[in-house]
Amino acid sequence: MKKLFALLLALVLAFGFTACGQKQEAAPAEDAPEAVELVVFAAASMTETLTEIADLYKEVAPNVTLTFNFDSSGTLKTQIQEGAPCDLFISAAPKQMNALDGALKGDAEKNPDGLDLLLAGSRLNLLENKVTLAVPDGNPKGVESFDQLADLLKAGDVKLAMGNSDVPVGQYTQKIFAFYEIDEAAAAPCLTYGSNVKEVTTAVKEATVDCGVIYATDACSAGLTVVDSATKEMCGQVIYPAAVLAGAAHPDEAAAFLAYLQTGPAVAVFEAVGFSPAF
Repeated sequence: MKKLFALLLALVLAFGFTACGQKQEAAPAEDAPEAVELVVFAAASMTETLTEIADLYKEVAPNVTLTFNFDSSGTLKTQIQEGAPCDLFISAAPKQMNALDGALKGDAEKNPDGLDLLLAGSRLNLLENKVTLAVPDGNPKGVESFDQLADLLKAGDVKLAMGNSDVPVGQYTQKIFAFYEIDEAAAAPCLTYGSNVKEVTTAVKEATVDCGVIYATDACSAGLTVVDSATKEMCGQVIYPAAVLAGAAHPDEAAAFLAYLQTGPAVAVFEAVGFSPAF
């Protein structure tokens, strides 16, 4: 009986050692990627497209949660300058990006405060947009072109929504005024201002104005009728630059997301509303 017990004990021990050996030889499971909250500051005109792209990006980087701050590029630039946490900045014009770009520190016009807040080598031109003249449903005032708008403004016979002077879409509108030799101060009774392009778009959508100067993409997203588009001679190109911030909490993830914005699936979303690639 003792011999049988000893034999059984030996078998149990041998099995235990074998099992332990097998566990030690098994390949360790890979650690799941660390959860990351990526903070993206982007021009208000990108609200719809980036929100849609965020859903696509979940399939590519499920560990990354995208947190967006959409506003006018001027407001976003100020927030970054004042120390707001941000990993990636996408502006609706080069002006606001230039003001943060250390590569332009010697240019008092482009970077007046000598700021150096962008990660060196990360800046690129991401998208191009168009400045358009949009009207409410039915176009009750019958506005058909920028040429006609110029005449109506000089006659004081139209109500136009435009962006503030610190907002890119407002700055493009001011260039259009200069092209047509329109005195903005004299036209003030005809003008309604928005703090970002979404406010201007809403004014047109709700028909509280006769027309508005907004981006082609915002007109598309809001289902508005575009009656004319500004030429390069009228207001220049509408370029959206993007860059990773030097103080980004997650620079690698920010660079990865910026790279994804240049891929086919993301570009398709941008092009669907009127953006075109600028890279």
